[in-house]
Amino acid sequence: MERKSFQLGDIVQMKKPHPCGTNEMEIIRMGMDIRIKCTGCQHSVLIPRAKFEKNLKKVIRSADNTVENN
Repeated sequence: MERKSFQLGDIVQMKKPHPCGTNEMEIIRMGMDIRIKCTGCQHSVLIPRAKFEKNLKKVIRSADNTVENN
C-alpha cells in the first residue's frame, strides 16, 4: 500500500467530520504528532502521526500550489 504524501500547510480531507460540520483541516505542525486546524471553526487538534495517516482521506490543496514565485 502506498503511503499518502502530505506536507506543512496542506488542506486535507479527513474520514470523519469535525463537530462543527466540516471535514477539511489544515496541517499546521508536523513531527511525531501532527497538529491540524479545522478550516470551519479554527479549532486545532494534536494527534499522533499514525492516527492521522489512518484517518486521512485525501489531500485537497497542496501547500506548494499556493506558493507564488517572485
